[in-house]
Amino acid sequence: MLSDVMEDYLKSIYQLQREHGAPVQTSRIAEYLDVTSPTVTSMMEKLEERGLVTREKYKGVELTKEGQTVAIEIIRHHRLLESFLVEQLDYEWTDVHEEADVLEHHISEEFEERIAETLENPTVDPHGDPIPEETLEPPGNDDARPLSEFAVGDTVIVARVRDRNEEELNYLAKAGIVPGRALEIREIAPIGMVTITHDGGDQHLPDDVAETIRARPIDVDERDEPEVSHL
Repeated sequence: MLSDVMEDYLKSIYQLQREHGAPVQTSRIAEYLDVTSPTVTSMMEKLEERGLVTREKYKGVELTKEGQTVAIEIIRHHRLLESFLVEQLDYEWTDVHEEADVLEHHISEEFEERIAETLENPTVDPHGDPIPEETLEPPGNDDARPLSEFAVGDTVIVARVRDRNEEELNYLAKAGIVPGRALEIREIAPIGMVTITHDGGDQHLPDDVAETIRARPIDVDERDEPEVSHL
């Protein structure tokens, strides 16, 4: 049996590998989890002993196949739980991340299956993140990229937003920036601000926020109402 903390580390390494590639540096894991580098090093030793990660000196760590499977299963639990809390228990999308963080380690496979069936096997969670399939195969790469990488005049559709910051999610919800929303990049200021517009008006986003919003390019005639609303 793995501890909740071990599973949290595996999940974090998996997500960092998806974002930045492998191996993942200890310092990046420490920053992601808000812990010290020596704490990470100690945990990596334990996970390596269990065959869940491999370590390369001065380069970082990488999940083994077994470690990856554990991480994907926890992520599937997490995102199904977020969806269940929003759709069945009327939670706000700002409130579900921490709840799911606690519950993800303790639900049975039967309970997971019942959640998935009740929700008719959703493919994404309330923040637009893909929900891994029951086979626990890693999802393929998609064409979504940070909003900050698009150019003035581009029309995009929001694919997903970061779920780890409640204040940020509240701001995005009030601004109408949710998965499924079509946006146009109106201006990119040299002072670190991106201005976007949608049917709710103009919104000004700091670069660090625009970086966390993943979007896909669309044609202007594809504009529509958001597929998911959290307002």
